[in-house]
Amino acid sequence: MGNSANKAPKLAGVVGFFDTPDALIAATKQIRGLNYESFDCFTPYPIHGLDKIQGLKRSPLPWITMTAGLTGFMCAILLQGWTSVINWPLNVGGKPMWSWPAFVPIFFELTVLFAGLCTVGGMFLLNGLPNTKKRSFDNNITRDRFALMIDAPNLKTADEIEEMDDGEIAKYKARLAKYKAFDEAEAKSILQGAGAKDVRSVEARGWFE
Repeated sequence: MGNSANKAPKLAGVVGFFDTPDALIAATKQIRGLNYESFDCFTPYPIHGLDKIQGLKRSPLPWITMTAGLTGFMCAILLQGWTSVINWPLNVGGKPMWSWPAFVPIFFELTVLFAGLCTVGGMFLLNGLPNTKKRSFDNNITRDRFALMIDAPNLKTADEIEEMDDGEIAKYKARLAKYKAFDEAEAKSILQGAGAKDVRSVEARGWFE
């Protein structure tokens, strides 16, 4: 057997399952107050206000949509202005070359087209989709389960630390010092104390492992 076969799976974190949204919200407030480096909530449907309780920043997706929509609108102006006024001007019924009321449908169509496509693309990008690196730890999350996962920090190995210079080591230690140290057994105990009905350790596995 090779070394890879004997290698223990890496710990991704500890997850706790809750019966109700209210229980999840209460646990989220408690976990956030402990100042772990990273944790996340998983629910079968959106829970109003949960993102603020988690301390998440506002999504940049609306800015992507607005920027893409304005880009599409400007492209529509340039396209119709160039074709109707500069490249191939035609006098139709004595109307002015730049007869903008006739161009409104194209303004609308390109604005919606650019905004829609970029919104979908931005959503996939921001959500890290398609996901091939993390396997779902419970398929019922999308149906009827509420979960909170405390992520295990991505610690550097001794060999990696040896290759770092003093400045990099100081920054690495300063980052770790800002957050509560992660301990698997302690994290499980905290989640149970927060009301979790089921607590498990989660291994870091991809979809194709």
